[in-house]
Amino acid sequence: MKKFIKSLLITLLVIVLVAAALAGAGVAYLTMNEYKPDDIENIDFYGTATKQIAPGDSLTVLTYNIGYGANDSNHDFFMDGGLTVTTESAENITSNIDGIIKTVLKQDADVNFFQEVDIESKRSYEIDEANLISLSFSDSNIAFATNFLCKYIPYPVDDNIGKVNSGIMTVSKLNTDSAERISLPNGFTWPVSTCQLKRCLLVERVTLDNSTKELVLINLHLDAYDENGEGREAQYKQLCEFMQLEYAKGNYVIAGGDFNSTLPSVDKNKYPLKLTDNFEPASISTNNLTGGWKYCTDDSLPSSRLLNEPYDKQSINTQYYVIDGFICSPNTIINGTKTIDTEFEYSDHNPVVLDVTLVK
Repeated sequence: MKKFIKSLLITLLVIVLVAAALAGAGVAYLTMNEYKPDDIENIDFYGTATKQIAPGDSLTVLTYNIGYGANDSNHDFFMDGGLTVTTESAENITSNIDGIIKTVLKQDADVNFFQEVDIESKRSYEIDEANLISLSFSDSNIAFATNFLCKYIPYPVDDNIGKVNSGIMTVSKLNTDSAERISLPNGFTWPVSTCQLKRCLLVERVTLDNSTKELVLINLHLDAYDENGEGREAQYKQLCEFMQLEYAKGNYVIAGGDFNSTLPSVDKNKYPLKLTDNFEPASISTNNLTGGWKYCTDDSLPSSRLLNEPYDKQSINTQYYVIDGFICSPNTIINGTKTIDTEFEYSDHNPVVLDVTLVK
């Protein structure tokens, strides 16, 4: 009996040591291969867009988090309290991307900000979603900035996320002058940071006719699941500092995307927080921007839903948010902001469209 117990203990010890060694090797591999972009990187953009605008002109800008083509109305997501890690088929991904493209084309915006666009990821069957979108916007300039690049994400253990290559994408009819990727602070510490998003701003500059000023377009997607909320706060602070600097130069600034936070223009009573154990958006303060900056949302409809279960507008567990929108510099006039009601058919977000005029 003693020999058996001793043998069992030795076996268990070996198993623990092997597991620890494998875990250590995995962390070392992720650390050595961690995506570490520069603070500022020039982004190559391509396309045939030639549309010119000038002070006094109006334009429309659309933002849409497409949920990498997987988070449609029939699905939930394990990090939101649901069960799904990967949608059931590549056909489901391409069908959702097709619906997203048709929805956006119908709006015919001058500029489109997309978030969560996969290029080569296990979770979206390695479909190049950026290319699919680009093919439908032949009259536009296309720019893509990586914000999620990891060779292997090991969780959940029973059905891991695996390889991810994803980012944010701007599709513009305007005659773009330049594009760059600006890194944002990381809201995670090592070793979790090795396989987390590396948030950024995708900044495009448009030279205006008959003016020395520029239109600065900022596509963004801020942290959602950072460890203590400090990541989102630091990212938003850097965004505000950048916008203020550009406005101080005399430029027009339009920043839009998925803030993963509630903008000040939203009536919080419309969509009360029901499920406090899941994602909870922060509230953006107006303290970082003073002097007439415009917060542009449409809270007549939710812009996002919690992926705790497949979408059911009748369910008492359906949680809505308004976390997508725009911030515009004081030298603009806001003609309107509208959320497009897709009933979350293709993504867990609705697109939001801004109509804005550049003050002459």
